[in-house]
Amino acid sequence: MDFRIRGLDPAAFTALHHLPDEELAAHRAVRHIADSKPGFPCRVTLEDAEPGERVLLLNYEHLPVETPYRSRHAIFVREAARRPYDATNAMAPALAGRLLALRAFDAQGSMVDAEIVEGAHAPGLIGKFFGDARVAYLHAHFARRGCFAARIDRA
Repeated sequence: MDFRIRGLDPAAFTALHHLPDEELAAHRAVRHIADSKPGFPCRVTLEDAEPGERVLLLNYEHLPVETPYRSRHAIFVREAARRPYDATNAMAPALAGRLLALRAFDAQGSMVDAEIVEGAHAPGLIGKFFGDARVAYLHAHFARRGCFAARIDRA
């Protein structure tokens, strides 16, 4: 089954990149300089930041549903991120090389299934989940730290 992965819209974070550190703190955000790769996966480009690149670590509500599954977590956003990742039937670089928790949700925002999978093997599991008529969309999380990685929709 065809699937589409899109990064977050960079416009939602543009104003934050220009704030001084004290004002960032009021937004529950912290500026970092990437010091390793992999290590700072951007949720816009769905690539890891290069060492020396500026990134924001901020709290992001990735599942704003009126169910017990409503959720937010820390994400990284590269200062240089201008265009979101957008591809069909391809695993984004930041997802392909990591252990993922894939969570399947119905249209009301309730979880109906979940599995752990190596990112390179995720397309098969994505197809399995989308074979279930109850599943409206998927969320990928980085399994080791639990952070939201990306939303996956049927293409």
